[in-house]
Amino acid sequence: MGLFDKFKNISTSIAVLEDKCSAFFHIVVEDLLSSTEAVIDGRKVILAGTNNYLGLPLRQECIKAACDAIQREGTGTTGSRMANGTYSSHIEFEKDLSDFFGRSTTIVFTTGYSANLAMLSTLVGPRDTVLLDADCHASIYDGCRLGGVQVFRFHHNDVEDLEKRLKRLKSQDGEVLIVVEGLYSMLGDRAPLADIVALKEKYHAYLLVDEAHSLGVLGEKGRGLAEEAGVEAEVDFIVGTFSKSLGSVGGFCTSNHEELEIIRYASRPYVFTASSSPANIAAAKAALSIIRSEPQLRVRLWENATALYGRLKDMGFKVGPEPSPIIPVRCDRIEEAFRIWNGLLENGVYVNMVLPPATPDGTALLRCSLSAAHSRQQVEKIAQAFGAVQSPV
Repeated sequence: MGLFDKFKNISTSIAVLEDKCSAFFHIVVEDLLSSTEAVIDGRKVILAGTNNYLGLPLRQECIKAACDAIQREGTGTTGSRMANGTYSSHIEFEKDLSDFFGRSTTIVFTTGYSANLAMLSTLVGPRDTVLLDADCHASIYDGCRLGGVQVFRFHHNDVEDLEKRLKRLKSQDGEVLIVVEGLYSMLGDRAPLADIVALKEKYHAYLLVDEAHSLGVLGEKGRGLAEEAGVEAEVDFIVGTFSKSLGSVGGFCTSNHEELEIIRYASRPYVFTASSSPANIAAAKAALSIIRSEPQLRVRLWENATALYGRLKDMGFKVGPEPSPIIPVRCDRIEEAFRIWNGLLENGVYVNMVLPPATPDGTALLRCSLSAAHSRQQVEKIAQAFGAVQSPV
């Protein structure tokens, strides 16, 4: 038996799907024209399938900060944070994030994925229990798996199901950590965080919120769902990424538990991973400053998101449960998703296509994500493209 024989089923599935939609497997951004436009497969398209919520990766302040950092500190650190990889810029940005979130301690990681991997493989152990929302990101599941912690899923955004599981754990030894996301990346809906916090307090559990998609998007100051829901003081750990609103690469965890610092010495993904490059840190630092000083970006983002959500819903598309910068269009059949996705690309619009088993409910999704950088004319063009490929009633 060959090493790759185990992948035969995957290979077969890919071959079948390529027959139906070969372009899906070969998407390359050939030229990036702006935060919202690119050349893909030789044609100019509107980008409506990125996580570029605030349009900051091409902001000159961020580009200049990254270039200056490269000139000053080079292209990479060549070491982990525990070796030679901690630069003054890492420490400064950790302080900036602590100040932004009003927390005492922050750790910066190399990616958002490694932030979840590091925290969930180290913070809890075999004697403890994690209760996580069924729709949580793969990095959360992987972190729990690496740490060997006991894991129970509760139904997505189902507070009653969460409480049932908390009741069953009352007599067990060890600690309980509840894990949810601020804004879910597939359906674009929020966690019922105030209700979850009430249960966390009632059953003396801990709470970690992944604000990857809600940083810069939710809350009066852009701190995420915990801020919007008014429960920041009750959330023990906030994890996030630089790769969405901050337009860079990296991740973090921030907390008022000063014991968080011990994670630096106990977490394998932190100890054995090269630290973030100076350019990534500088770009994220500049982007955070823009988020703090330009709240109008969030206003524009939500205007765009609400407009497209309303247009698609009025057309009869099966959209997500609430308006959001993440707007999923559900397709009952994979063939229908392929047809619409191809049609959108031909009409100059790129969106994400997400197929089972990556989708929450087993259906195919066309995932739109809006940006503050989209003009109202572009939002209308996106809506018109959907209208052009809509199945006749």
